[in-house]
Amino acid sequence: MQYKTLEYKVEEKILTLSLNRPEQMNAFTVEMAGELVHAFNRASDDDDVSVIVVTGKGRAFCAGMDLTREGNVFGLDESQQPTLEDMQNTFNIPGVSDTGGMVNLSIYECKKPVIAAINGAAVGVGATMLAAMDIRLASQKARIGFVFEKIGITPEACSSWFLPRIVGLSQALEWVYTGDIIDADTAKEAGFVRSVHAPEDLLEAAYELARKITGKSQVAITLARQMMLRLSAAPSPRDAHNVDSLAIFYTSQVDGKEGVKSFLEKRDPAFTSKSSTDMPSFYPWWK
Repeated sequence: MQYKTLEYKVEEKILTLSLNRPEQMNAFTVEMAGELVHAFNRASDDDDVSVIVVTGKGRAFCAGMDLTREGNVFGLDESQQPTLEDMQNTFNIPGVSDTGGMVNLSIYECKKPVIAAINGAAVGVGATMLAAMDIRLASQKARIGFVFEKIGITPEACSSWFLPRIVGLSQALEWVYTGDIIDADTAKEAGFVRSVHAPEDLLEAAYELARKITGKSQVAITLARQMMLRLSAAPSPRDAHNVDSLAIFYTSQVDGKEGVKSFLEKRDPAFTSKSSTDMPSFYPWWK
């Protein structure tokens, strides 16, 4: 697929997924939302991709929703009267379902780790999109803002679920209440970003981290990602024990054998299992 708002580039098992509307500071559109969902779903089962690095072309990561659209700028159909029951019974209601949320759900469901390289401004959906990603690195020029209340709307993109898990409830509420623009160092102090880099060093730092993941078992990494995301919110450690037991039971029989053998032979492992075809039978356990 040829994307109009993204660049999808794979090298050395690393997908660089770049928001590509630089003249508009990569402002988010309904079209970009659809392309992002497609790209994350595509990468999820792309055996040539072991890690995803997300960044922005030009000087911004994503300047939020493109507010120049005529009519409802969020692409919502005001003729509808949706209920909570409607939302619970239908995965996606065109004209109602939050497009940023559909993107973050696709990130959540993805089998591959997702690293954010925040190269500049990331506000509105540009900030909430980051909350669904696994690890965030920031340029010294990065500026992050959860600015929804400034224009009379609420946070979206499932950020009420993701953001407090990263920075804690009180910090998440302060950022949302005030809409303050946060610099990279402040974001690091709060634990929202892992590290801060000179602009020219940002992508290489993200790739250096990504390379530490590419040689691992795709199946084991997929399981570890979904176990951490889903079981950290489970009501009991018994839920984790049940899944842990099955995960170790099955991974120990294929890539686990190669991992042990390579360790004993003092060589790099050559894992062969693919997340597209070789996930154990209990996966996905939540469906």
